Amino acid sequence: MEAQKQDNEHVFRSLYPSVPIPDKLTLPEFVLQGVEEFTENVAFVEAVTGKAVTYGDVVRDTKRLAKALTSLGLRKGHVMVVVLPNVAEYGIIALGIMSAGGVFSGANPTALVSEIKKQVEASGARGIITDSTNFEKVKTLGLPVIVLGEEKIEGAVNWKDLLEAGDRSGDNDKEEILQTDLCALPFSSGTTGLQKGVMLTHRNLIANLCSTLFSIRSEMIGQIVTLGLIPFFHIYGIVGICCATMKNKGKVVAMSRYDLRLFLNALIAHEVSFAPIVPPIILNLVKNPIVDEFDLSKLKLRSVMTAAAPLAPELLTAFEAKFSNVQAYGLTEHSCITLTHGDPDKGQGIAKRNSVGFILPNLEVKFIDPDTGRSLPKNTSGELCVRSQCVMQGYFKNKEETEKTIDEEGWLHTGDIGYIDDDGDIFIVDRIKELIKYKGFQVAPAELEAILLTHPSVEDVAVVPLPDEEAGEIPVACVVMNPKAKEKEEDILNFVAANVAHYKKIRAVHFVDSIPKSLSGKIMRRLLRDKILSIKKTLLI
Repeated sequence: MEAQKQDNEHVFRSLYPSVPIPDKLTLPEFVLQGVEEFTENVAFVEAVTGKAVTYGDVVRDTKRLAKALTSLGLRKGHVMVVVLPNVAEYGIIALGIMSAGGVFSGANPTALVSEIKKQVEASGARGIITDSTNFEKVKTLGLPVIVLGEEKIEGAVNWKDLLEAGDRSGDNDKEEILQTDLCALPFSSGTTGLQKGVMLTHRNLIANLCSTLFSIRSEMIGQIVTLGLIPFFHIYGIVGICCATMKNKGKVVAMSRYDLRLFLNALIAHEVSFAPIVPPIILNLVKNPIVDEFDLSKLKLRSVMTAAAPLAPELLTAFEAKFSNVQAYGLTEHSCITLTHGDPDKGQGIAKRNSVGFILPNLEVKFIDPDTGRSLPKNTSGELCVRSQCVMQGYFKNKEETEKTIDEEGWLHTGDIGYIDDDGDIFIVDRIKELIKYKGFQVAPAELEAILLTHPSVEDVAVVPLPDEEAGEIPVACVVMNPKAKEKEEDILNFVAANVAHYKKIRAVHFVDSIPKSLSGKIMRRLLRDKILSIKKTLLI
C-alpha cells in the first residue's frame, strides 16, 4: 500500500500490481469466457427444490432470452425490472437482458406494490420479469410482464413460450453493445431517504470482477461452491455472487429465504465452500442451540464473508471458536474496494481479522475529514473515498445526488468512516449518517453494539440516537435479552460504562423482543428510534 502525497493529499494504492481489464467484451461475454469445457457443470441449484441449471443451459437460454427480448422491441439502454426471489434462472435472466443491450434492474420481491411501482417509474422500465407468486403485485403497472414457470397466466408472457420464440427469431436487429453502455440499475434501499438508481456500465462491472477475482488460482476454476442467500436483486448478489461464481465456473446454491435449519442443511448437502452472509446469521450460528443438532464436521465451508453491516470482533472470535476451519471476514458495502481473502500461497496476505481487508489492484483510496475535506494520514479515521473504473456513472436522472457522492476528481465518497493502518489493512468504524453526536463527540453505534454483544445475557442489540436538550443526542440501547437473564437496566448501563470512555456511555436501555433488520441485515435504527419517541410522547401526554 503506497501512500502518495499529491498536493499534500494522502492517497493509498494496492500492494499488488494492477490487473488488466479486457476491452471490447460485454459483461455476459466476459463472465462466460471459457465456458465450453464446463457445459455439463451445474451453474445454479436451488437449495430447497433441487432445481438445477447447467452452464450449457446458461449459454443457450441467455442467447434465447436476448433474441426474444430484442424481437419484442427491447433496445439498448431500455430497463427491465426483475421481481424475483433467488431462483435458478436468475443468472440467465440478468445476462439475457444485458446481452440484448438492456439494463437489468432487480427489485425486492417482498416489496409493496407501491415500492415496486416507484422503481418501475423512476427507471422508465419497458417490461417486468417475475413469477406467478409476485404477478399480482406487478400486473397493474401497465407494462408487459414475463412470468417464470410452467403455469400460463392470462395477460402475461410465459417464460417457456418466450424462449421458444427466441429460437425462431433471427439476429438481424442486434445493435453493437459498448463497454460504456449501462447494463445494471440497482436501486438503493431508500432507508435513508428516497430510492436512487445506481448507473453501472459493462466496464464498471468487468473492472470490479477483475479486481475482486485477481487472487483466484487456475486450479480453483470449476471447484468453488458459493451460497446464494444474499438477495440477487442487490448488486452484490448479482455481481459478487452470481457473476463472480460464473466467471470461475463454480456453482451457486440459491436460497430464497433464510431459515437456520435450511441454511445448515444447504451448507452440508451442497458442500458449500464460500458463504457470503449478513451479521445476524453469524449471531445465530454462535448463539442458537439449533446449530448443535448438526454434525459440523461434515461442513466443507472454507470462508464466510459478512457484508452490509460492521461485524463485532468479539462475535468473530466466538464464531471462529465454534467453526475452527472457517475463515470469517467482513467487507464494506462498496464491494469493489477491499478484499481480505488473499492467497498466501501466492504471497498475498490475509488481512487482520476485524479489518475489511486490503486495497484491491487498480484502486485508489483516501480518507478525508468529513468537515474540512482534507485527506488524512494512516491510522486516522475519516470518510473512505475510492477512485477506480468500478465507480458508478452516477445516480439515474439525479444530478444533485451524483455531485454529492462523486466529486470533480472522480472520488466516490462512500459515507463509511474508517482508517488504514501501517500494514495497509482497512478498518470501518461506522457510517457517517449513523454516528451519534454527544456533546460534540462522535459516538459509533457499532462499537457499543459490539461491546453489548459480549454480555452473556444479551442476544441482540441496536444502539440508536435520541434527541437530548443538553447533549444534542444521547446513545440509547435496544436490547434483546436471553429469556433466563436476571439483569436490569442499571446492570447493562454499568457493563458498557466499564468498557468505554465517559462520552460513549449508553444513557438508557429499552428491552425489546427483537431488532428490526432489513433483508441485507442492516439494523433499521430509524424504526426503533421512532418507536421509542412515540412511547415517550404517550407517557408525557
